[in-house]
Amino acid sequence: MIALARLLVIGFVVLTVIYVSLSLYSRSVRRGKLKLWWEEEGRQGDLDDYVEKGLKEYDGSLRRKLILGVYVIPFCLVAVIIYLTNFY
Repeated sequence: MIALARLLVIGFVVLTVIYVSLSLYSRSVRRGKLKLWWEEEGRQGDLDDYVEKGLKEYDGSLRRKLILGVYVIPFCLVAVIIYLTNFY
């Protein structure tokens, strides 16, 4: 039981580092695309306002929520492996 708790705690820490890294990377890629779109379209106004508005839309997007799969998929795999090992 202690081994499972240790696995879950260490796994959670590792997955949190992966999640934060993916989230920051994805956000920086979106920021770069927004800047590129602003330059290509020759928009008037402030670039920073355009980028901030685009990032607020991105925060509510499906892509942002899919990154949470970093937590869900490994947890499900560990649960299936434990079930198959012990009860099948």
